[in-house]
This record gives sequence, C-alpha cells and structure tokens, in this order.
Amino acid sequence: MNAGKSLLIELGTEELPPRALDELSAAFLRGIVGGLAARGVSAGLDQAVAYASPRRLAAFIPAVAAAQPAQSIERRGPAVAAALDAEGRPSKALLGFAHSCGVDVGQLEKLETDKGAWFVWRAVRPGQSLAALLPEIIDEALKALPIPRPMRWADHDYSFVRPVHWLVILHGADIVDGQVLGLASGRKSRGHRFMHPQPVHVADADGWLDAMRAAKVLADPRERRQRIHQQIELAAQGTGGTPQLDDALLDELANLTEWPVAIACTFERRFLEVPAEALVTTMVANQKFVPVFDAEGKLTEHFIGIANIESKDPAEIRRGYERVIRPRFADAKFFWDEDLKTPLASYQEQLKNVTYQQALGSQWDKSVRVAELARVVANRVGVDAALATRAASLAKCDLLTRMVGEFPELQGVMGRYYAVHDGEPPAVAEALDSHYQPRFGGDRIAADPLGQVLAVAERLDTLAGIFAIGMKPGGNKDPFALRRAALGLARTLIEGGLELDLRASFIEALEQLPDAALAAGLKPGKDGKPPALQAGARRAILLEELLDFVHERLRGYYAEQGFEHGAFEAVLAVQPASLADFDRRLRAVVEFGRRPEAVSLAAANKRVANILRKQAEEAGAPPIGRTVDPACFEAEAERDLADALAAARQDSAAAEAAGDYAAVLARLAQLQVPVDAFFDNVLVNAEDPAVRANRLALLNQLKSQFSTVADIALL
Repeated sequence: MNAGKSLLIELGTEELPPRALDELSAAFLRGIVGGLAARGVSAGLDQAVAYASPRRLAAFIPAVAAAQPAQSIERRGPAVAAALDAEGRPSKALLGFAHSCGVDVGQLEKLETDKGAWFVWRAVRPGQSLAALLPEIIDEALKALPIPRPMRWADHDYSFVRPVHWLVILHGADIVDGQVLGLASGRKSRGHRFMHPQPVHVADADGWLDAMRAAKVLADPRERRQRIHQQIELAAQGTGGTPQLDDALLDELANLTEWPVAIACTFERRFLEVPAEALVTTMVANQKFVPVFDAEGKLTEHFIGIANIESKDPAEIRRGYERVIRPRFADAKFFWDEDLKTPLASYQEQLKNVTYQQALGSQWDKSVRVAELARVVANRVGVDAALATRAASLAKCDLLTRMVGEFPELQGVMGRYYAVHDGEPPAVAEALDSHYQPRFGGDRIAADPLGQVLAVAERLDTLAGIFAIGMKPGGNKDPFALRRAALGLARTLIEGGLELDLRASFIEALEQLPDAALAAGLKPGKDGKPPALQAGARRAILLEELLDFVHERLRGYYAEQGFEHGAFEAVLAVQPASLADFDRRLRAVVEFGRRPEAVSLAAANKRVANILRKQAEEAGAPPIGRTVDPACFEAEAERDLADALAAARQDSAAAEAAGDYAAVLARLAQLQVPVDAFFDNVLVNAEDPAVRANRLALLNQLKSQFSTVADIALL
C-alpha cells in the first residue's frame, strides 16, 4: 500500500433504527478519526466524511498514510538514589526494570528532574502499518457508539445495534485485511435489498460512492434528503397543493430509505371533518406520510408517501398507502364524533379518579391549585380572572377524551376544538391549547394573554410540587421535564412582558401544596424515620431552590442569545422582583457596557465595594451610614462627587420609576469624571473619624445609586 490514499470503511448491517442513524454515523466517524489521530497516522482528517443508509455505516477519509511514523518510547524506572547501592551496584529493582525493557543496565539512561534523577529507557520503535492498526481502531469506534441496547444474534459472543453482514475496508484500491465483529474485510458490498440484491464489487475507496449509486443506494444522507425534497415537489405538482415537510420527518424518511421515490395519494374527503391536527399526526407520526395543504393553509385530501423502491407499478404502492391510512382515519373520525357527544366540562369530576402524583393528589387537585394561581396571576397582570379560572378548570379535561387517549401529543389542541364546539369563550378555548407553549426548544410562547397566564400558573404549580416531593432534576435525569418547565415559565414572563413578582408567586404556589407533599421530600434520619415536618421552614428552603433553579435556566437562555456572563451576574446580584424587569435591566447593562466610561466606572464600583466590605469586617467598626454631612468635606473632589451624585439621583428618578434603565445608566455614566477625581485626590481612610465616616457614607451612596439597576462592579 502506498501512502496518501483514500480510506473507506463500510460496515453492512440489518436495517438500523432510523432515529438513531445520524448519531450512530457521526459517532462512528468520530471514532475512526480519533483513532487515526491518536496513533499519529497522517490523514486528511478535517476532510473526513460520514456516510450512512438504513443498512450501512461508512467512513471516508482522504490522504491516509500507509503506516504511522516511528514511535519514540520512554519508560521511567527506579530513582537513581534507590537503584544503586553504596558501591554503585544495581539493585534488584533496577535489574528487573532493565530486564522488562529487554536491555542491559548499561543501556539505560539517566533523566535529571527538579525532583531528582531517574533511570529511563529510550527507544525508537518503527511505526505500525495501517493494516495492523485499523481492526483495533474500528473495534474501539464501534464500542464507543451510543447503543443503549445492543443485541446478539446466532451463537456469537459479540453484540451490536443490529446483526452485521459485510465489511469493506479499502485503502485506495487495496483491501486492508482484518476482522471486525466476526466479519473478514473485503471489497464486496451490497446494493439495494430489492433493486440490486447481488454483491457490489468496489474497485477502490474513491469509487465506492458511485458504485453504491449504481446499485440503487444513495449512501450519502445529504443526497437522499435532496432527492426526497425533489421527489415530493414533483409529486405535489399533480395535487395542486403544498406539501408540509418538516426537518424531523425529512430526517426520518432519509434514514428509512436507500432509494426514495415519492408517491402521490388521496383519501376520502369526509375525513376532513376531523381536526387537521389529528389527521396530520396520524400521517406523520404513524405512517411517515407527507400531508398536503391548499393555498389557504387548509389540509387537503392529498398526501405523499415515500417508497424505498422504484416500482414498475407505482399505482399498486399508492393503493397500499391509501389502504393503510384509511382505518386510522376512520378511528380518528370515530373518536372525534364520540367525543363531541360529551361536553368538555363534564370530565371535571372524572379528574378526581386520575392520579397526578401520589403525594400531590389527583389531576382534579392539580386543576384546583392551578385555577387559584391563575386567578391571582390574572389579577396581577390585568387579565380577566374569571376567564383564567375557567380555563384552568378545563385545561386537563381533554386528557380523558378518546382522541387524546389515542394521540397524547394532541392534548390542548383537542381541548381547544372541544371548547369551541361547547360554546366556551374564544379566549378560554385558545388558552387550553396555547398554555402548553413552548412545547419544545425554539417553540414560541403563548401569543394570547390568557394562555400566558395559564402557562405561568401551570408551571408554577408543577415546579413547586415536584420540588416539594424531592424529585428535582439531578444530572441527566429529569423525568418530569422540570428544566423545560422552568425555561417555559421564564420565557413566558420575559417575552410576554408580564410584571409578576416571581418570589411571591412561588410562595403562593408552595402555600397551596398539601402537607403530604412537603413531607414526602424529607429524607429519613439515621433512625430511618423522616423528621417532623416544619412546614414554614420547608417552604422557605424550597423557595430558594426554586428561584435558583429558574435563574440557572436564565443563564443558558441569555447565553444562547450572546449576553455576557458578567452582565447577567451584575443584574442577578440585585435580585429584580420580576423577570420582565430583569430583562430590561440586562439589556440596559449591556448597552452601558459599550460606553467608553463603563470600564472605569466598573473598576471604581469594585473598588468601592472592597473598601466598604473591609470596613464592615473590621472588629468594632461602626455601621456605615448613608447620610453625608457637607460640613465634613475637606477636599473639593469629595464635594464635587456629592453634588454630581445628588444631581444624577434627581435627574434619573423619573427614568428609574418608569423602568428606563438605559437612561438611568446613561446618566450615571456622567459620574466618571468626579468619581475618578475622588479616588485620585481623596484618602478615604482619613485620620479624623468623622471625615472617614463621611467619606464612607458618600461611597455607600455611590454604590447604592449604581446598584439601582445592577451591581456594576461585576461587569
């Protein structure tokens, strides 16, 4: 083998799980690239490409050397002081070390370090060939794949995500001999299971992709996605509508097919009486079909299926797809028709029989708590409290309907449809659906005010309740999706502009919890018995944990938007009551940080904080006041700072009251000159106690004024 040739590794398998295929493919390439890099094999690692299809994982790396370079070896033996006796004869330890290295003691060298001298053995070992290294590299890569449940087959000792059938390892045109998972490497791959079932001869690594394509396999997932797009657009032309293909469905279709072909299909128009979301869920989630909508955004009777074969009789495939979807649509229509016979509100009593969580009671109990929180939140943010209470009382009723029982992902959506049918107020119906938003990362919050109120109330109760029973997230475990709930709460308050005191809201949520929930989270003592419940103390601890948890989610929320850590911590230090206010302060601080005066004022504020802290920590030191006596001024600089600070307070009072923190900080930025002059010309720790106390009070005023928006010292 010559150096610098392309390397192709293909592992053929039974059909791999489509949702895991992209991750498996990327991890396989990482393992191969990492293995080559760790062994010092020269290769175009930055140009490596992962390929995958339902029946194969492959890695392609250009310009791979035929062998690793010579390897320098250094082994450290015993210390010189302990390895030789008083007469300079080698000890048993030194003799043993030399023997283990395969050399005489005289061939060992000495290594001088700041901790003493050591005997070492140094050698240069020829680099191993690529052929010798690859089986181990591939084995390591396969073992590192994210496979939660590997399977065994036949009578083999090894396991993998699916049974394996062939292995191709080519370096240029040469086969790299080796065995992986019981397979001997070769140059015979396999094409499409039905359209090209015979073996595929691969001449060289660079020609593998074309050889696969000729065998009706698009091994590049990017090419398959592009073909699916093109095929769907072509099939949709005959329907007169627009296909709805999201990224998640596209990824799954690409990972289910090796040669995708789109087939346009139809269903009976009578099924369009069922809410579109139910039909779309059936098509997408169950059958992986692509729904088609008209120009007005309404679902049509057309849909597109993606076959994994170029059939001679596409009409037969079309009939099969239409035959498969008909009973599912019939079920959905039956559920819909039956559910309409029962008013949504009539399910409220039945919620008493549905357990939410043992210590937290039933879904009815949760609805009662959420309704009370919704009433309080609505009153505080100017939303109709009666509507909020009504929406909260109905929010979980659709969980008992036939449709949601079959399609749990439609909770809220179906509640909205049923509420509209029952004649509930439109705002209530909309809130039953929108309060679940954001449902996933990147989803928007509820657009309607009532939905925002219900979203906040629901998440307050969920967070408080689950924290109380001791089930807060830890590590990667978050069975109740509390991180998502906390982020959804924070985003709704911030992006909805809701002026709500978060601390007070959590206090109210905790007050509504039963004592059984508060006691459930207490850890048993050494005697195995839980301590006596001190409800007030327990709620106080939970309150701080909940606030910290939400603030931690905020860190990530703002970090993703590019806000600097220092700005976030500066605002967090003053603990704004509402998150909407937190957001305004943060944006003002970021704007302030761009001003030329910001660095100097931040440094000055830090200096002020250090001076005040040291003074407060001195034994017997009197409390630092905030009242400044002009009669105690000795320097013009302290008089100027006091006057400038008073003027700034007066000028920015209205802006502060209005929450215009950018204006407040802009006015405070004008204090840079008098602040710098003060520290250049004034000794704070004056000998006269009255003068020193007056200057400390002036600095205390300065710190207090800057802290009205954020702790500028943390910038």
